[in-house]
Amino acid sequence: MTERNIKIPGPDHPIAIKANPGRVIVTLGGRVIADTSEALTLREASYPPVQYIPRKDVDMAGLRRSGTTTHCPYKGEAAYFSIPAGGERSVDAIWTYEAPYDAVAEIKDHLAFYPDRIDAIEQSDG
Repeated sequence: MTERNIKIPGPDHPIAIKANPGRVIVTLGGRVIADTSEALTLREASYPPVQYIPRKDVDMAGLRRSGTTTHCPYKGEAAYFSIPAGGERSVDAIWTYEAPYDAVAEIKDHLAFYPDRIDAIEQSDG
């Protein structure tokens, strides 16, 4: 296996993880895929904020693990899930870091969704 370069977040590439105080609901095709009051909001450099949702609050039975993996030097190896009910649009719609690097250890056992591969990620005050 190739040695991976691990980078530590810092002033040139900040990463902040905070508990989202509201409720986050993810839907596709009129179905709720995830519903949580325990999401983590990850803000990384200049990227849009991402909601990481605990697995326990995701309908895992409606997902299919794919063979896709990617590497982030700041977070680690990402695994992907597709949502068969969404067809081609929802292939690799979800990513997760099952063994994240120490700097982002809080996102372990959480899933994140690509907004363009589902219908909505709704946030409310709870």
